[in-house]
Amino acid sequence: MLVVLGLLTSFLSFLYVTAPSIRKFFAGGVCRTNVQLSGKVVVITGANTGIGKETARELARRGARVYIACRDVLKGESAASEIRADTKNSQVLVRKLDLSDTKSIRAFAEGFLAEEKQLHILINNAGVMLCPYSKTADGFETHLAVNHLGHFLLTHLLLGQLKDSAPARVVNLSSVAHHAGKIRFHDLQGENYYNRGFAYCHSKLANVLFTRELAKRLKGTGVTTYAVHPGIVRSELVRHSFLLCLLWRLFSPFLKTTWEGAQTSLHCALAEGLEPLSGKYFSDCKKTWVSPRARNNKTAERLWNVSCELLGIRWE
Repeated sequence: MLVVLGLLTSFLSFLYVTAPSIRKFFAGGVCRTNVQLSGKVVVITGANTGIGKETARELARRGARVYIACRDVLKGESAASEIRADTKNSQVLVRKLDLSDTKSIRAFAEGFLAEEKQLHILINNAGVMLCPYSKTADGFETHLAVNHLGHFLLTHLLLGQLKDSAPARVVNLSSVAHHAGKIRFHDLQGENYYNRGFAYCHSKLANVLFTRELAKRLKGTGVTTYAVHPGIVRSELVRHSFLLCLLWRLFSPFLKTTWEGAQTSLHCALAEGLEPLSGKYFSDCKKTWVSPRARNNKTAERLWNVSCELLGIRWE
């Protein structure tokens, strides 16, 4: 036992000594574009904290009118106040949006469309991870509802505005965890079998498939879409898992900061010349490979149709 503890201590000591080099390796790409956003309108879900907050900060710094769409309005106002002070941009606004409730999503969209005539960038950033089994007010499993169906509905409701404002972009945050995901059409709600780790993976695969199918349907509209893996980031996303919280704290020197985690979202929202890559999946500010399941066009189309049925919408 003492030998094991000694080896573990030595290993951790080595990691912390070499932390700067390892951190540099894992930091990933940086959004290099100098595009400015004066007169542009942006909506970011879950931008009251973490990656979303850093994304909102940078877009505000570039002059955009930024809407922080989040469930916790007080936390959102605190983030907006900080961003306004940091960027000297007063056009950082907070609106209530609970992605687990379709009534809230529709209310947000209705209010936004009444308030704004344009929308140039929609970043579907919010998400949940490793939640114990639960269902939303609409009867959907929580990961499926918040990570996929909520953003699917929100995009549907704002798409007309995006098309009218073209060129415009939709950025969907996914994860490398999609490689472990599978769309289980026979048990989408996890009623027969539920594992909260796999539930997250399934929802992240749904994000990639949604992006793929959305790109196909948006050809020729001037609206393009991209899926993003932000990296392994120090954030609140793991709050539902004591073990991951412990591991995140232990290995925090080697994880991406929220600023680093925001870079690929920013790249896909801003970089020039990405239009031919609509529907693709990005990591570290470059297109990267996806799982075979994420390349299945039949699954993507079926998931689209099932999502429409669950939400009671018809997507033209």
